[in-house]
Amino acid sequence: MTWQIITGLAGGVGLFLLGMELMTDGLKLSAGKSLQRILRSSTKTPMRGVLSGALITSLVQSSSAVTVATIGFVNAGLLKLKHAIRVAYGSNLGTTMTGWLVAIIGFHVNLKAFALPAIGVGMLMTLLIQNGRYAALGKVIAGFGLFFLGIDLMKSGFEGLEGLISLDAITEGGLLSLIVFIAVGFMMTLMMQSSSAAIAITLTAAAGGVIGIASAACMVIGANVGTTSTAVIAAIGATPNARRMAAGHVIFNVITGVAALLLLPFLLYAIEWLQVSAGMTEGPATFLALFHTTFNLLGVILLWPFTHRLVKFLKRQFVAAEEDEAQPKYLDNTLIGTPQLAHEALIKELQRIQAIAIRMAEDAINTEASLSPRIKLDLEVLHKLSDAVGTFCSKLRRKDLPEEIAEALPLALASMRYFIDVAEMAEEIDRLQSKEVVGVFEELEDALAEMRRQAIAILEDVKQVGTDKEVIQREAAAIAALGENYEAIKTRLLRAGATGKLTARHMVSLIEVMKNIERQVNHCVKGQSTLHLFARQVSPEEALEDDQEDGLDEANTTLESGGEEQEKG
Repeated sequence: MTWQIITGLAGGVGLFLLGMELMTDGLKLSAGKSLQRILRSSTKTPMRGVLSGALITSLVQSSSAVTVATIGFVNAGLLKLKHAIRVAYGSNLGTTMTGWLVAIIGFHVNLKAFALPAIGVGMLMTLLIQNGRYAALGKVIAGFGLFFLGIDLMKSGFEGLEGLISLDAITEGGLLSLIVFIAVGFMMTLMMQSSSAAIAITLTAAAGGVIGIASAACMVIGANVGTTSTAVIAAIGATPNARRMAAGHVIFNVITGVAALLLLPFLLYAIEWLQVSAGMTEGPATFLALFHTTFNLLGVILLWPFTHRLVKFLKRQFVAAEEDEAQPKYLDNTLIGTPQLAHEALIKELQRIQAIAIRMAEDAINTEASLSPRIKLDLEVLHKLSDAVGTFCSKLRRKDLPEEIAEALPLALASMRYFIDVAEMAEEIDRLQSKEVVGVFEELEDALAEMRRQAIAILEDVKQVGTDKEVIQREAAAIAALGENYEAIKTRLLRAGATGKLTARHMVSLIEVMKNIERQVNHCVKGQSTLHLFARQVSPEEALEDDQEDGLDEANTTLESGGEEQEKG
């Protein structure tokens, strides 16, 4: 007899889960893109965000599905984090609808008389209508039937277990027993990946007299916290925004669970008083459904005033590598009052910008394959850093600066502009190479590869900290050689296009790639030279009077002449 009860109970859980899956899938299919539309359009105000989360979860009957969908929208940048957090608040309220369905219908209606026809009608619709919303609606109807049939079997199973299982030893354990029941609720949700199933089992167990109200309330708390596991799994490997959303969901549920446990005696007393005062139907299932709704509502009330702080906290905790790199490392408003320190900070920040720009240039030159994702991220980083440098310089100009720093400050912006140009040219080279401009006859291919090697060698030189006369002269000679090589390659490419060895489009694309490589290297050296002048805290005229005058003058003359020739080309 006991074995029959246990197998019936297991079958009831299985039917319930199957019904939940059919209902959720059917509702999502029949709704089409409504879930996306509602989430994106109904989160403009905080209250609408909570209400839309609650409404969708009530309809779909799965807080996990709504949470995972919300994480997906955050991941794709379609939903802001602060809006998504409020949708998560609402989804926790919406998931309490399962408890009310079990309490109101599950214990006051002849479930078999309702469930069996629903299963028959639903499956008939699914079989006769293969596609479209009505087929999905058939799944929903069949799912509802299985859902309530499962509840009926669970209810019968737990009623049979009354008296056979004694939990008095655990129940009498005080606070420890409450924690044990919370852990049971959590593990049930974790294993079944459905807090609704865990809560339905808890309600039917309490209605069957197997567990007491306080113990069942703790299992409901545990099931509520356990529903976060799906969000955590969905956020693995996702963007920082998605991880922030999942963490916010966990924080909300944990805080709500802790608050419910600490206030458990008061909540149980208040709910009992409310049931009596409102004349609501008595019984453990209704009591627990009300408890579930009450403590989730309490969680929303507790966290609502702190949502902005929670969002800021989450943004600090989960940062992508590119987001971290885009934050200035050395610029600080406290340095603006001390011009010498501000000058040093600007030098270090510009050196960071230079390093990223050279990295992008080498990425673009080194390979003929497209590296678009990485280059695009690096370009976004540099644009954010350049904005930060521009803002810092503007604030610094408003101060009473020493003459040498005031005169040198434009050099900082000029140097930064050169490096931004280098980065933008790297993206242009990558764009051209993504069009498959490679693949020429061997002799010309060797010449192109040699020019790439020349460019990389100069960039490696530019990476050196400091600029002495020997380095400047070496760079000037290398740039002159690079310019000559570019002109020779351009002539050969034009000849190849004229004789039909290359298509006109292929020829033009290759010329553009090599021209951008030469310009990149020129701008890198110009940026390095300008940064060097700025680092010495003097104006360009004064700088050229020291022992490096000849070297800098030679480098700048070579660069300028190279630029003029390039424009003519």
